[in-house]
Amino acid sequence: MAKATPKEAYDISGPLDPTAFYPKSGALPAVVEVRDQTGSWDTVGRTRKLMLSDGGHVIETITDTESPVYFAYELSDFQKLFGALVKGARAEWRFEREAEGTSIRWTYTFFGKPGRGWIVSLIVKLLWGPYMHKVLPPIANEVSRQAAAKPAAA
Repeated sequence: MAKATPKEAYDISGPLDPTAFYPKSGALPAVVEVRDQTGSWDTVGRTRKLMLSDGGHVIETITDTESPVYFAYELSDFQKLFGALVKGARAEWRFEREAEGTSIRWTYTFFGKPGRGWIVSLIVKLLWGPYMHKVLPPIANEVSRQAAAKPAAA
């Protein structure tokens, strides 16, 4: 939950620096650098390469934006462990007004390579799901902090 309007949550969360919010967690590598970003992170078709602490990378491409309620991107060119298991992924962010602010719902769908779906499901259940629950609250807190710091509209 972010103490912000859906528009504020949408506008603030997209451009946040992934290196500040995606640490290493167990077998999951940290995002350590963003390369080759093709513009502000808010427009369909924009891409960027996330460099990971295990020496791999993943490419993100924005596929959908519907301010202030929905934002989605596809992930491709996985390296290392995920590269051996998945052919791609899709992330979706949804912003919904609540009494105390905005709920941010972040979901991932991984597309396993043939015969590897069961391993991907296990990794998502045991590692990725708990990771998202660990990572999303600091993002919501940063959204709340930035929204509170904005000058009030006249």
